[in-house]
Amino acid sequence: MKLRRMAACFVALIALAACSSDHRTVLIVYSPHGKELLEYLEKGFEKAHPDIDVQWVDMGSQEVLERVRAEKPNPQADVWFGAPAEAFDRATKEDLLQPYKPTWAAAIDPEGREAHDNWYGTYLTPEVIGYNRDAVKDVDAPKDWDDLIDPKWKGKIVVRDPIASGTMRAIFGAIMARSIAQTGKPDAGYEWLRKLDANTREYTLNPTILYQKLGRQEGVVTMWDMPDFATLEQRTRIPIKYVIPASGTPLLVDGIAIVRGSKHPKEAEMYYEYVTTPDAMIAAADSFLRIPARKDIPVSKLPAWIRDAMAKIKPMPVDREVMAAHLDEWMKYWDANIRNHGYEP
Repeated sequence: MKLRRMAACFVALIALAACSSDHRTVLIVYSPHGKELLEYLEKGFEKAHPDIDVQWVDMGSQEVLERVRAEKPNPQADVWFGAPAEAFDRATKEDLLQPYKPTWAAAIDPEGREAHDNWYGTYLTPEVIGYNRDAVKDVDAPKDWDDLIDPKWKGKIVVRDPIASGTMRAIFGAIMARSIAQTGKPDAGYEWLRKLDANTREYTLNPTILYQKLGRQEGVVTMWDMPDFATLEQRTRIPIKYVIPASGTPLLVDGIAIVRGSKHPKEAEMYYEYVTTPDAMIAAADSFLRIPARKDIPVSKLPAWIRDAMAKIKPMPVDREVMAAHLDEWMKYWDANIRNHGYEP
């Protein structure tokens, strides 16, 4: 009942927002991309299309999937902007997305899109290991995923709660998929997650709390996506550094899609095209540290840190079909049988 009341309130808020007092068409965007990037794109789009009022709701990518799933009988969002490919693959199987082939479709590799145009990649997001540089010397920092389960990190790891986080679900899923690829069974993956849990001091509710705890040394090592770490490193006083895992890193394709049943499909297509133009991609790289997925953007126009990182990254092979088929199952098992079972303060 509580969840139903919350959902009803959310729908009411969206409906209220949709009653635009200036008579513009209201376009609703669900996205995990954060206030700064979403506001920047909103202002640019509305300047180009003054008859459209973009209203975005910022939430975790897994939360977006669950929201779109719950609203299937009466969709509230028009565009879903941002989530790992596996989340969009699951949404595709549940018939939650409206196919749309963007004008730049030929500029995306096959693994960066859905075969029937249900979603396309926007950014590439490498997953990396981060640490507080004041508390951990560079020479001592974990260099690879398996270093995180060394007992010397017991009580020193802080992790974003993976149940609501597409990023963490993707990292955990990659570890599980590695187990399947190597042994044909999930057992080794679950054992890795048990050892990580034994070293984990806390699972945080959102990325902001994760960053704060790292800054206060309430946990000095974590896993997260490289663009966010690069932003922290360059623009905040949080003493964060990151390591690109030596054996390979999940290189997530972050996507965009139109929600099936969108009340404003033409406007949704216009927004879709706007936020994925070369100019918007280069601006996102320069100002918001996003790595474009489009292959037709000259590397010379991207920031030096992106060029350097892409030269060092070794993509970790992950079977997307296996992930889409089993990730929910793996996460339910982790939540019921592994979470908070290992670490004792």
